[in-house]
Amino acid sequence: MVWPVPLERTTSYGAGTAGGPRAILDASRQVEIYDDELENEPCRHGIHTLPEMDTRHGQLEELLGLLQCAAADLLEDGKFFLALGGEHSLTPPLVAACAAKYPGLSVLQIDAHADLRDQYEGSPHSHACAMRRVLDVCPAVQVGIRNISAEEAEALPRLATRIFPARSLHGRPAAEWVPQVLSALTDSVYLTVDIDGLDPALVPATGTPEPGGLGWYDTLALLRALFERKRVVAADLVELMPRPGQHASDFLCARLAYKIISYRLSLGGWKLKTEY
Repeated sequence: MVWPVPLERTTSYGAGTAGGPRAILDASRQVEIYDDELENEPCRHGIHTLPEMDTRHGQLEELLGLLQCAAADLLEDGKFFLALGGEHSLTPPLVAACAAKYPGLSVLQIDAHADLRDQYEGSPHSHACAMRRVLDVCPAVQVGIRNISAEEAEALPRLATRIFPARSLHGRPAAEWVPQVLSALTDSVYLTVDIDGLDPALVPATGTPEPGGLGWYDTLALLRALFERKRVVAADLVELMPRPGQHASDFLCARLAYKIISYRLSLGGWKLKTEY
């Protein structure tokens, strides 16, 4: 199930994440439904797209509570959802809903930024605090990180997370480091992908593009192994900031969204339902 959540309340550099879900859905119409890696057409299983959630009204904390309730309802129906953001602050309430249903949950984050500040610009719910709020609920593994503040680095030893910095992965075959990532996760996993985790040469349309990110095939190698070996209960894809006339980033996000759904439908023994 695809869940568009155009949340944008705390962006602090580039702006435009509210347009991310619509741009991804528009670009998805150009994505070939046959997956040459999996040699099938995963969408034939059925992919349902929900109406875009209204995130324009109310206080942020109240809205995050509504997101958690909505996610809990989807999970109660046995659905696997992929939320399309929107800024990264949407992730903690979705994780909280998943953790309530799946004890022992952990989170895999692909991102350029650690997002481990306890507060940012006066808010504990800022996009820059997303993973700190996740760690209030369950442990995490963070991949591709290449921007971290002194405050976050100082707090790291006390936090239930393991970071795989981008610099430690560069030039190494995925077969060397992907098993290390998976071994740090529990059996049930929530996946959150901030699109700036990939290199900005691939995805320039994001709020804070950091050089030195993951490549396309390394990202897919990690995701394929994740879905083969873990129970991925839900996911999100966030922080696309579409730019007029520049469709490459939108299309990459649409392709990545389809790959996530395709892996979930086609791989492993953890299927919840045949319809999503």
